[in-house]
Amino acid sequence: MTINHVFFDIGGVLGTNGWDRRQRTEAAQVFGIDPEDFARRHEEVVEAFESGEMSLDDYLDRTVFVRPRSFTPEDFRKFMHGCSKPFPDSIAVARALAESGKNRMCTTSNEAGELSRYRIRLFGLTTIFDTFIASAWIGVRKPKPIFYERALAITSARAEDSIFIDDREENLVPARALGFHTIHYESADQLRRELVAAGLSLVTQPG
Repeated sequence: MTINHVFFDIGGVLGTNGWDRRQRTEAAQVFGIDPEDFARRHEEVVEAFESGEMSLDDYLDRTVFVRPRSFTPEDFRKFMHGCSKPFPDSIAVARALAESGKNRMCTTSNEAGELSRYRIRLFGLTTIFDTFIASAWIGVRKPKPIFYERALAITSARAEDSIFIDDREENLVPARALGFHTIHYESADQLRRELVAAGLSLVTQPG
């Protein structure tokens, strides 16, 4: 097969998830928020938040600052940003693939706009990837099939000539249904092996 486009999930593949259940639980503990109330309010608005219908300020107003707090929205925003940590080994695999110059490099994510922009900069992805596709920017989240259809349209890619990489199997099922080749991410070494097995070239990094 000939692969022209490679789609990397960000959260869980290139770095930690942006704002998942574990991080929200930790936030509730750190800031003394009722975890059940926070979880309920989050579930009520998360689709709108991650689909670009709600700003981060609006999200915080609806989930955290529903009553007076001893901390500020900026305090909470800094905590959210601090939860993002890159996975250097996986990013190195992506960079080695990009430096071969043979594939169009794309990211996908279920993330709010402000958080996605922050993570792209933090992880240094602008020097690796050509296109960034976040749910907030296309108005729909994985695993809805239209997410993948829009990703193909944005990149002018053909599913059968593309690989879709994600750490969640439920996000790979619709991709396969459209004809994507897929990799279920488990580790950087496993990712490198599967990319090579698919016939892709990775430039060996010095040292």
